[in-house]
Amino acid sequence: MRGTPHLNGLSPQNRGAPSEGCDVCSHGRKGQFRVKRKTSKKKFAKKCKEMNQLISSIRPWPLNLIIEKLNQILVGYYHYYGITDNYDSIERFRNRIEKILFYWLNRRSQRISYTWPEFKDMLKVYPLAPPKIYVSIYG
Repeated sequence: MRGTPHLNGLSPQNRGAPSEGCDVCSHGRKGQFRVKRKTSKKKFAKKCKEMNQLISSIRPWPLNLIIEKLNQILVGYYHYYGITDNYDSIERFRNRIEKILFYWLNRRSQRISYTWPEFKDMLKVYPLAPPKIYVSIYG
């Protein structure tokens, strides 16, 4: 068969776990070649869209319950995607959730609820779960 070589019916780009993310060629700290894992853009966008719909539906809830629900979801996301070299992607997801939350909390009434500095102060009282790597694939 001509073209790309296949291994057990999978092209070289799809070996590993294609449903979890994608592989990126990179270099380690000492300059050696390394393959890193990264969250798929498609799955990232889909999860952000789901979170947007969820936050819009729970915005009438009391703030402490909204944050509690979001923390449950964030920790689950970190457990699934929190592998070596994927910290940037999970941090970007948390930042996106912050922006979505800010957007929807300001649409609870006709007047603005929070400015960005006030929102950041509120997050000090009701913090969102910080990103964390749960699985080291090298150790």
